[in-house]
Amino acid sequence: MPIVIIVCLSGYPMEARFVPVAGIVLALVCGGVLLWSGTGFWIVAAVMAVWIGSFWLAVPPPAAAPLPANDGLTISRSGMRDLIEQSGLPMLLLDADRILVANAEARREIGGHITGQDARVALRHPAAIHLLDRPEGGSVTVQGLTGPRSNWQMSVQPIDDRYRLVELINRTSEADVSRAHTDFVANASHELRTPLSSIIGYLETLEDEGDDIDPALAAKFRSTVLREARRLQSLIADLLSLSRVEAEKHDQPRERLDLAQVVRTSARDAAGAEKFERIDFALPDGPVPVRGDANQLEQLVRNLVDNALKYGAPDTPVTVSLAPGERRMAVLTVTDRGDGIDPEHLPHLTRRFYRTDPGRSRAAGGTGLGLAIVKHIVERHRGRLDIESERGSGTTVTVRLPLAGEA
Repeated sequence: MPIVIIVCLSGYPMEARFVPVAGIVLALVCGGVLLWSGTGFWIVAAVMAVWIGSFWLAVPPPAAAPLPANDGLTISRSGMRDLIEQSGLPMLLLDADRILVANAEARREIGGHITGQDARVALRHPAAIHLLDRPEGGSVTVQGLTGPRSNWQMSVQPIDDRYRLVELINRTSEADVSRAHTDFVANASHELRTPLSSIIGYLETLEDEGDDIDPALAAKFRSTVLREARRLQSLIADLLSLSRVEAEKHDQPRERLDLAQVVRTSARDAAGAEKFERIDFALPDGPVPVRGDANQLEQLVRNLVDNALKYGAPDTPVTVSLAPGERRMAVLTVTDRGDGIDPEHLPHLTRRFYRTDPGRSRAAGGTGLGLAIVKHIVERHRGRLDIESERGSGTTVTVRLPLAGEA
């Protein structure tokens, strides 16, 4: 019996097609029966060709045409979706300008509705649209893509003449750090320039006038120069302190010390002999053990007490209390009886150089860095800082630090 082998060719690779093995076997069996019953060979061959060929004609084309990769490998759309779905970066697969696939990060950042949309409509940013119109692809920075202050690096990589891959990298935090650094340098320069200008101006006047200047006026000028020099010294010291604290913020202190003793000594030093009677202590009789940096905790207490004495009403007490709190925390509170702070200022008080009343702060000798230093010290000690204030009733600053375990 002649053996007929029929090969069906199609435009799709065989591994991507459904092969009806059972149907082909049935057709061959029926063909053999027809030949055995005396039917002509060529008639049987023609019937077999039509029969077996109809299997491929009846099978629909694959759901997604394969995407030829740059290295010649064949990757299906579903395979590409699986490849980029778990990426930590937002990624889009484009067919011309239409978004075929958007991975989980892209759907989270831009929205789940973007799949199937024109990428230019989905992204809606002039820089992004301009990049999408460039057939060779490339990279561009897109600001405001997902929010007013968001900053993204968008890259477009052509796969072939039809398909492209879009990758988005979030640069917002880097831009925020750069902006904060720029603001800090600008503010620090301004704060340093102010006392320097004052010092230089008064000294130039003293030098120009020489011996002809009135002695009383000369003494006043020298006093002003000394005050501004001390203010400059305090500002530089606070800048250095802030820099040291920030450099060590990931290094949790291990030294075991008595916080009650630190608070008592530091508050006395901050008040000095002339203001010590204004301090109202509420400290425990026994020790309050914590693990910390003694110098930094002393600075924390001095800054809080100094602020309370400066901005509290004159001749009113400043309460300094310490007690064990919930969740094995030591709770330190410093309360003044001053004018208080308006609610809109409270979230910004720990920012560098932030002042609710710049004129009053400078007159009192403040640098605008005290609470910023306190915040970083608390963070280094794995604590928590809270500020509560009511206009006309004063301000309370609360610091919670973890108690040390048994030695």
